[in-house]
Amino acid sequence: MLNIFTLANGRLFQEEIESLEELSRFQPIWVDLEAPTLEEKRWVKQYYGLSIPEDAMDEDIEESARFYEEDNGDLHIRSDFLIAGDDEPRTVRVAFILNLLNASLKSHGVLFSIHDEDVPVFRLLRLRARRAPGLIEDAKEVLLKLFDADAEYSADTLEGIYDELEKVSNQVLKGEVTDTLAGEVLSAIARQEDLNGRIRRNVMDTRRAVSFMMRSRMLSAGQFEEARQILRDIESLDNHTAFLFDKINFLMDATVGFININQNKIIKIFSVASVALLPPTLVASLYGMNLQFPELQYLGRGAYPYVLGLMIASAVVPMWYFRKRGWLSS
Repeated sequence: MLNIFTLANGRLFQEEIESLEELSRFQPIWVDLEAPTLEEKRWVKQYYGLSIPEDAMDEDIEESARFYEEDNGDLHIRSDFLIAGDDEPRTVRVAFILNLLNASLKSHGVLFSIHDEDVPVFRLLRLRARRAPGLIEDAKEVLLKLFDADAEYSADTLEGIYDELEKVSNQVLKGEVTDTLAGEVLSAIARQEDLNGRIRRNVMDTRRAVSFMMRSRMLSAGQFEEARQILRDIESLDNHTAFLFDKINFLMDATVGFININQNKIIKIFSVASVALLPPTLVASLYGMNLQFPELQYLGRGAYPYVLGLMIASAVVPMWYFRKRGWLSS
């Protein structure tokens, strides 16, 4: 899918392109290619003179090759954007090519973005740009606003993690934690920990991209200050992710502690049962031997009830003692 975005009266307007002839009707500041076909790549090369690298969206590209400037002045930035709304959070690699020196692009330049699927941050920027006149002035502003929206999207996702961990805290700290509930809690904690780690990696990647733009000396004074504000926002997000890691570890330790308590209760039952049954076993072992005990000979037919009563008493007395000491309470 090939979409172009043009500026009109300070607003950003989107047009979906379905043929090469349609490109000549617009002067865009942003060309967005979502899962582009070979034909759409050919249109971009033919009209804008831009060849999209074959490895533009590769995940295994070297880190040193993710931010660089070509001899013709094109800036290449490969950045990861978070998708957290699905059951399985993930990151999507987006390749940006900022072309500022092509004469056919006039003064605004054009930002090219290539990605395999739609990104929530892109939808957020499109919505804001349509509603807020003057939000975007040129292609560099589009890229900055994307990174700004990415930081805000990460912040919103962190708030969601706070809410989910609050629910987990109520389950762990205010109720009886059974083994089944503990398994559900551990699963929920693991999901939030994975999402929190992805957010931390995402903001680190955004910080590197914004820092590269600042070092490239292509930003105006106002845009440079906006980039510094984005970095400050990311710095605050780092503190939140660190706090969430500590909270997740605490809930994990608490849940594991309750699991150990439940296991200790089971072991306690076996320990009490083994100790309580030891005296009856001893009595049965003694009187079960082929020996002539005087008391049994004296009791005659009452020897059997005597042995049974002694076995019961030897079991009841330890249980009474354990109960008196409070060892049988849960």
